[in-house]
Amino acid sequence: MSREHIHFVTGRLAEHALEQVVAPLAAEIGFSFSTDVMPITVAALMTPAWIAKRIQPPPAATRVLIPGYCAGDLSPLEDATGLPIARGPRDLRRLPDHFGRKPLPTDYGAYEIDIVAEINHCPQLSTDQIRRRAQQLANDGANVIDVGCEPGEPWAGVADAVKAISEDGHRVSIDSLNPREIEPAVRAGAELVLSVNESNRNAAVDWGCEVVVVPDDPRTLAGLDETVDLLAGAGVPMRIDPVLEPIGFGFAQSLQRYIAVREKYPDAEIMMGIGNLTELTDVDSAGINVLLIGFCQELAIRSVLTTEVINWARTSVRECDLARRLMYHAVRHQVLPKHLEPQLLTLRDEAPSEPSPEDLQHLAATIKDNNYRIFAAGGVVHLVSTNLQLKDADPFELMAKLLKAGPAGGPPKNLDASHAFYLGFEMCKASTALTLNKQYQQDDSLDWGYLTRQEKHHYLPRKGRAKS
Repeated sequence: MSREHIHFVTGRLAEHALEQVVAPLAAEIGFSFSTDVMPITVAALMTPAWIAKRIQPPPAATRVLIPGYCAGDLSPLEDATGLPIARGPRDLRRLPDHFGRKPLPTDYGAYEIDIVAEINHCPQLSTDQIRRRAQQLANDGANVIDVGCEPGEPWAGVADAVKAISEDGHRVSIDSLNPREIEPAVRAGAELVLSVNESNRNAAVDWGCEVVVVPDDPRTLAGLDETVDLLAGAGVPMRIDPVLEPIGFGFAQSLQRYIAVREKYPDAEIMMGIGNLTELTDVDSAGINVLLIGFCQELAIRSVLTTEVINWARTSVRECDLARRLMYHAVRHQVLPKHLEPQLLTLRDEAPSEPSPEDLQHLAATIKDNNYRIFAAGGVVHLVSTNLQLKDADPFELMAKLLKAGPAGGPPKNLDASHAFYLGFEMCKASTALTLNKQYQQDDSLDWGYLTRQEKHHYLPRKGRAKS
């Protein structure tokens, strides 16, 4: 059986770097290859239709790999070659990752943990505000919208709020201990009550909905068994919440209580309120949410209550949605929760790569146009163009050097206001990437996982266009 032959398409500037990456890769993986250097400097400006008129794959070729930047319909290229066509990574230095990448399992994405997302201080909000917030939380992955009440007198508008959310198609819970608040909410459509203990358990028998049972004293679990026995005898469906305590106030012991409750009630539904950690710990919430969801998955805790009040936890529902899918797959298949969910990597990238000093020197010697290429490598930002190679850790200093790199020690002729703004924007991104050890690729948005905001490619007129 003959081995695979991959025909790589590239532009003139990337030819040298492509050969350096592909040759050892082909030897390691075991494929043969050929390279088709198109008559264009920048590979990102090619389209499949343009390539189709110029490509010349050898008879041995079994498939064609074009640069990841080549956007558009691949069918003209498929028709011209009669071969399968695929896009590689946008950065050719990521080709080893591209060939070694394992596709996600076909069953990845399933979950069994429900997210109950609380809208806090609902009595202070209008019905329209509550409806909008409920829809946003549902869009982010919440299964149940929790209407958060406040201590004191019963909220007269609770039934209207619950009815409005229910009519919008959302499942609703009510967060209160007061039967005078809970009863109208249940009549209006609330299907779950948070929470029930000794103070209201007798009234809960008549509500006709599921409830969350909490201990009278979380540290000793006092009253929990009595409430569970009463409600079970009355046929009331329930979830048990031993209550998660903040760090420094019994956190470790509270985790032990969840384990103890699971051992005592092996078939019971259990819920964990994870907001007590995300809201009360000075750290971005994603890591905490992932860890707690993993604990819940292992212990078959199939619902969590979360909030998005403090700024560092304002995307908790999205984080929990991603985390529950990751942890379901990891626990179910007994694999590490690693290299499966890149959307949860926001601050740092998985494996950033950068050009070597030799790559940059070769590029500077090869460029024949006045466009600028920006790179982040070796702890500094690099600016490369024809007969020009500048670098500095400070983008302001780098721009100052560029302003003296033109004729008679002045700015280059192609550096107008719009071009300077573009370069400053890109150099700022490169500096941010260096600070956080992220991947920088000119004209691409930095990868912030699920927080990424894709950038449009604002290419400048040809006189000042800068491309990588």
